[in-house]
Amino acid sequence: MIDAVIFPFLMEVYNLSTRIEEEVQKRIERDPEEKILWWDHIWWSGTDFIAKVDECSFNLQKSGIGKGSRLALYAPDSPLVLMLSLAVWKLKASIVPLNPRGGIEANLRVLGKINPSVIVVSDGIRDLPEALDRAGYPTVTAPLEGPVPCFKNCGPAAGNSTTAVIFATSGTTADPKVVPLSHENLLENTRQVHEFQEGFEKGRILMNILPPFHAFGYSVCGLLPLIYGLPQVLLPSFIPVKNCLSAIRETGVETLIAVPAMLPFLLGSVQKGENIPSSLKYVLTGGGRLDPALEKRVEDQLGVIIYQGYGLTECSPVVAANRSNATKKPGTIGQVLPGYEIRITDLEGNPLPEAQEGILWVRGPSVCSGYIDAPDLNRERFLDGWFNTGDIVQIDSEGVIKVLDRATDLIVVGGFNVYPQEIEEVLQEHSEVRIAAVAGFRHHLTGEYPKAFVILEENSSISGSELIQFCKGKLAHYKVPRKIEFVNELPLSPVGKILRRKLKERIS
Repeated sequence: MIDAVIFPFLMEVYNLSTRIEEEVQKRIERDPEEKILWWDHIWWSGTDFIAKVDECSFNLQKSGIGKGSRLALYAPDSPLVLMLSLAVWKLKASIVPLNPRGGIEANLRVLGKINPSVIVVSDGIRDLPEALDRAGYPTVTAPLEGPVPCFKNCGPAAGNSTTAVIFATSGTTADPKVVPLSHENLLENTRQVHEFQEGFEKGRILMNILPPFHAFGYSVCGLLPLIYGLPQVLLPSFIPVKNCLSAIRETGVETLIAVPAMLPFLLGSVQKGENIPSSLKYVLTGGGRLDPALEKRVEDQLGVIIYQGYGLTECSPVVAANRSNATKKPGTIGQVLPGYEIRITDLEGNPLPEAQEGILWVRGPSVCSGYIDAPDLNRERFLDGWFNTGDIVQIDSEGVIKVLDRATDLIVVGGFNVYPQEIEEVLQEHSEVRIAAVAGFRHHLTGEYPKAFVILEENSSISGSELIQFCKGKLAHYKVPRKIEFVNELPLSPVGKILRRKLKERIS
């Protein structure tokens, strides 16, 4: 174990008896006129915000929402997400932020597991309300600035009062998982990020632009600033980028939370003549791997401090982070946050020394209790309070972690382990490669072989054989991709993670 980061189960030492809405209320009562959020060119004070929360809570209670109810929400980043969250918590209910672009059939499968009492759909979302009505779910529409109106036919409560948020996540697998997070989970995680991470100090203006149906966007961009006094700037979408930059310029945003897939768009805007606002100091990334070459380009061209962290929905979500610009190690996810224990195992679950690469397991008060309605998966991923992240990592002598790859993405070539991420990083060192993704395909002699899918820079004429030759000078022979396919796009999750399982479905 890493002594500096072992603080197992401090729940009784650190008083987490309060709930999130109580912590937010305390923050606002200290300074009711303090700026809380910016929306549509207007700053809301704490007084403005709480008035909307109370109106939502009154209407929800009048409509039948109470202890244990589950309110599903389809909405982009907006005041509606935050005010509804606090409103349902005041009634001892839970909120379930979902992806309106996740597909109607997939959403209906998730809703079948969640059993919501009501579904709130924000104005402007088409097709989905009609499909939900046909499926028999009580549905109500609401404006992005709130409040939610009263409604009829509220369904029964299916949950409990301790669950704050429920997320539906497929991660890198095809089957969606339903993750319940408690008030204690989220309070502990936001506290640790606020205290541990440079760029989250009280008073810094933060951009909230990641989708709220993802734990990273909901908790780190939404809850953390709401609890700890960081005014947040809300936009419903990162695209078009010029609107994002304009909002940063107008409000003085200092900290931008992003997924790596957003960064090329920022760089592209600069190359087209857009200026990065001088207030912007930090770009903090998570929700996917940050390529070291991309990290350097952002630093050089945008003039900001950038570093990455790592998390999983099941961990509320942050597990590790590069703590500051002075201590960061490019290509790593930094050190594990205080509050976690960690251990390393082989693929069969046998313990390994931390110096060896292996599967990362974590335990601590940020880790959820298990998936909803998934006993087999719970037995596989949760054991005596430990959670199997499914990621293969390497930890150096200072406790800094490098994620080598997902265990499910590991390629075995002639008995040797090959990590797709290593090949991708080498390919992306080439000046004519914009982005690369690697997956393993079956081979009758070696068991598997690595194949690369590459998006080239505009006007590039490089051949696949030239890229393979480039890799031969930098990789062991069994790691060199045997085939390279040029593509115009890659299959991505809603937050920009490359879905290698989708690549494996292609004809090799």
